[in-house]
Amino acid sequence: MAGRPYENAFLQWVLEGGPGSNAPDEIVLYRDRAGAIRGVVYFGAQLVIAADSDAAVDAFAIETRRHPGLRSFVGPRTRIEALWERVRTWHRPPLLVRANQPIYALLPADLVIVGDLGVRQATPADVESVIENSAEMMLGELGYDPRANRLSFGAGVRRAIALGQWWVYIEAGQLRFQLNVGACSKATAQLQGVWTPPALRRRGYASGALSAIAQKLLETNPTLSLYVNDFNRDAITLYERIGFTCVGEMSTLLFA
Repeated sequence: MAGRPYENAFLQWVLEGGPGSNAPDEIVLYRDRAGAIRGVVYFGAQLVIAADSDAAVDAFAIETRRHPGLRSFVGPRTRIEALWERVRTWHRPPLLVRANQPIYALLPADLVIVGDLGVRQATPADVESVIENSAEMMLGELGYDPRANRLSFGAGVRRAIALGQWWVYIEAGQLRFQLNVGACSKATAQLQGVWTPPALRRRGYASGALSAIAQKLLETNPTLSLYVNDFNRDAITLYERIGFTCVGEMSTLLFA
């Protein structure tokens, strides 16, 4: 698993017990007959899988029966496809399928600096703006509004801000760009929630802010990574512009 740090960033973060990872709901290992670990699966609100063999996927498919309330399956594309093939006869169907999600990684030597924008870590004073923009992003990308459960959603945002995981570019009181750091292993910091409000796009804010934030994060992390929907060409162009390169592919199944 450590040999594929970008596709397994979340699992590595949980196993390392990094800040913000929390105690897992359940982690299941699969060992071959020689005792070598050939697969890991995390069961929480979501299922996250890493597997080096079909036998590991078989075992995890059986284990999945014990977790009927999962909201999503996430993992390398080939493994998610294999897992779904094994459980589809009894599992409820996905509400949304993101079959092709390229994984991008950024090494310090590849970073392209674009501009010099005043990015910073978010503070408690930014909470409401961050919540509103994050909710708009999720509504557009996933089709649901997390503000329906505002207390829980807001608590998660506040916690991430308190941990220093949220970054913003705010000018003249206006949020122009934001992202947050999710899984953070010894090998990579995984970025998520990359967002520019629609009315402010195509003005260079995203390129300048993302490159500036990346420069700061690479001072304390060996690499950065993220994954993106393959149809989001604007986002892919942005990532490639500042030096990210494609290193793999994820898939996500979302359930009601």
